[in-house]
Amino acid sequence: MREVWGIGLTRKELACIGSIVAHWGALEHEIFVQTISSFEESSLKYEELPRAMSGLNFSEVLKVWKERVVDVSSGKRKAVLTKQYERIRRLSDFRNALVHGMWDWDKADLKTLITTRIRRKEIVTTKFEAGGLYDFATEVAEINLRIRYPGGIAEMLERTVAQGGFFNHACDRRIKLGDVD
Repeated sequence: MREVWGIGLTRKELACIGSIVAHWGALEHEIFVQTISSFEESSLKYEELPRAMSGLNFSEVLKVWKERVVDVSSGKRKAVLTKQYERIRRLSDFRNALVHGMWDWDKADLKTLITTRIRRKEIVTTKFEAGGLYDFATEVAEINLRIRYPGGIAEMLERTVAQGGFFNHACDRRIKLGDVD
């Protein structure tokens, strides 16, 4: 038997937090790829890219994405991407609280999770309702779809068929929990 620390979160809470972290990472990756793709092939030398493209600060990459991808789009695509940009900006602090915060819970209301972190000499406390974590995870997953396919499911299916199908890590049934170290 292995001895491990139980952090006091339910399986559903842990699953939601894991989903948020995974979807946010995928979102950051897609925004980085779309942004880097907006540069001319000849300027893809690392030293010639804007400093923000070092990838160290997602907020900076997000600004460049807005300028080079969102703002140059048009019509419905621009409207959808602009909305996603605003959603990402709105959710960033909550994501940072989840990832960088120290966890606790409200002893008077066990359905309320609390994170505390220090940001520029200020103590920031954020509260999450248990059901709110599921909503947050779903919203980040939706944003992920919309930044990739501003036309929604129809665009996703059209591109998938044009590419001859779709396969990812989750599609491989041979992988079972515990197989990956």
